[in-house]
Amino acid sequence: MKDFNSNPFSLLKSVMGHSELLIALIKRQVIGRYKGSVFGLFWSFVNPVFMLAIYTFVFSYIFKGKWDVAMDQQGAFAMILFAGLLIFNFFSECLTASSTLILSNANYVKKVVFPLEILPCVNLGNAFFHFCVSLFAWLIGALLVFHSISVYAFLIPVILFPFIVLVLGLSMLVSALGVYFRDISQLIGLLVTAMMFVAPIFYPMSSVPEDYQIVILLNPLTMPVIEIRNILIFGRLPDWQLVSIYFVVSIVVFSICFVFFQKMRRGFSDVM
Repeated sequence: MKDFNSNPFSLLKSVMGHSELLIALIKRQVIGRYKGSVFGLFWSFVNPVFMLAIYTFVFSYIFKGKWDVAMDQQGAFAMILFAGLLIFNFFSECLTASSTLILSNANYVKKVVFPLEILPCVNLGNAFFHFCVSLFAWLIGALLVFHSISVYAFLIPVILFPFIVLVLGLSMLVSALGVYFRDISQLIGLLVTAMMFVAPIFYPMSSVPEDYQIVILLNPLTMPVIEIRNILIFGRLPDWQLVSIYFVVSIVVFSICFVFFQKMRRGFSDVM
């Protein structure tokens, strides 16, 4: 049975060596999502704008939601909420799709020369495209609500990079497990929903009792949710210590998950 390179850096080499294939697969997945629809890719922009409008109306005008900071602008709470959901939606889309990623691409498994390790990257690229569209919609909303965009917006990649590394690792773990345990898709759905509520998306961290804050901090969504709000809404620099710890943990988790994926892929064709 063939052994596959378990060195995490080999993924970078594979991505660079198959960059054209990777881009083509991402493009096909993005376009295929809207294939046959009248407006096509325009829906990728309409959806987040529509949801942002709904959040603004419901939480600002009906529930009159307030955060733990003095923000008098109408729609501010909706912008805070939507900023957190940007992170969650990216995470949710990646992990949910990963549970059936290998199974839905069984034809690639049978091809010895196909680099299976780039499939989670394709999945990630598709989710990242929709994240960028939603972020663009958020920035338009920020101009309407706050009449400006934070000077720290350029730090978004600093927050996203370790988060993306972690999500890619978890996607590889889930996609490999999905081949052997078909119930993983149901489990991931429950887990992702639970993680959404056990993260400071709908509430500020300060509202969580101190005894339970450690549970919230262990959630991989917490750091990026808090920090993307800090730089986009509250005009604060990120907590560099928290970001650094998160980055180290992301690298470790990714490395373990990549090794696991490479070990498990040897049996994919036998199981399928």
